Amino acid sequence: MKDILVIEGGQPLYGNVHISGAKNAGLVLIAASIMAEGETILDNVPRICDVEVMVQILNEMGVKAFWNEDDSLSIIPPATTVKTQTPYELAKKLRASNLFLGALLGRQGEAIVSLPGGCDIGSRPMDLHLKGAQALGADIDIEHGYIYARALQMHGSRVYLDFPSVGATENIMMMAVKTPGLSIIENAAKEPEIVDLANFLNSMGGKIRGAGTDLIKIEGVPVLNACRYTIIPDRIEAGTYMIAAAITGGEVLVENVIPTHLHPIVAKLQETGATVQETEQGLLVKGGQRILPADIKTLPYPGFPTDMQSQMMALLSLAEGTSVIVENVFENRFQIVDELKRMGAKIKLEGHSAIVEGTPSLYGARVKATDLRAGAALVLSALAARGETTIEEAIHIFRGYEDIETKLKSLGAKIK
Repeated sequence: MKDILVIEGGQPLYGNVHISGAKNAGLVLIAASIMAEGETILDNVPRICDVEVMVQILNEMGVKAFWNEDDSLSIIPPATTVKTQTPYELAKKLRASNLFLGALLGRQGEAIVSLPGGCDIGSRPMDLHLKGAQALGADIDIEHGYIYARALQMHGSRVYLDFPSVGATENIMMMAVKTPGLSIIENAAKEPEIVDLANFLNSMGGKIRGAGTDLIKIEGVPVLNACRYTIIPDRIEAGTYMIAAAITGGEVLVENVIPTHLHPIVAKLQETGATVQETEQGLLVKGGQRILPADIKTLPYPGFPTDMQSQMMALLSLAEGTSVIVENVFENRFQIVDELKRMGAKIKLEGHSAIVEGTPSLYGARVKATDLRAGAALVLSALAARGETTIEEAIHIFRGYEDIETKLKSLGAKIK
């Protein structure tokens, strides 16, 4: 796998870019598909590394998963049982492998799921996931790096989440959709990906109400039937290309988006001096004459997404003035700071805050992607920087951005 991106900066980006399906919706829908009887077909699935790993995991578990000629993904579980254990070597590559906990418990009442991997952006414990499983009647043990979950007597229950965790909400929804009785998730995550999962499960015969609010009610059904379903567009990919237009002073039409999902990002971009116009085709973003400072606090949806924090830091490092970024979700999100400093950014860390003092220009350098969104931020900085930037460990970027090289080239970027 190619692992280095080389970018010659200083080119304003112009043109249209088509946004792929949402990574974080696609991964959970792939896991949920094993609960259905028959062939599930998912449209608008991004062909990215994380999705390919999920497909490999399915195949290892005895589920047929394959790409069709129209780029849709078919998932056909066996009529009997699937393997209840996720393969360790594959599961440790991505965080979303933990979603098989809910899918397997919901399907056949047993799951042996390896403790997940993914980006090192901070502590993402499984305690809320396990609390939900136990409330619904599962017996949990953790040994040798695996979670052993067995449904002794599954029953509907009320689960209060101490934090609106997206993964925990998704896992509990998948368990509850086939658990007899009424289950209620309080302080549930409200992200668009949660709504997409609910719509998908309901398309298969599930009975879920309230997704997108902090109270989700799930009435268990005995059977889910396979369906064909189109995944929502990726709001984080869209936001990244919107910032690409702003940071290079270009003009980009971001196509295939749901504008309401992007309101927090649009608001901050406008604050920095960019103009964002909603059209029939999508969102047209024009870079301003100058970049203005802005303060950001990351919060669960509908607050400003933590997955866009690194990209905004790249933009604000070129602002005329000082910005403050407060990270409230993941404590290791600031690994990007040292890499941006190599390019001339002036950033000071104080606990959960980054003070970003804008500088007139960034300079090409040799840098390293420490995680997926940090990698995206380095791409943005490189597009605006003077000279050539080499980004090592770019595999992180390919985990979440489909055809990023091709898409940026189509907008006029010099990237290889």
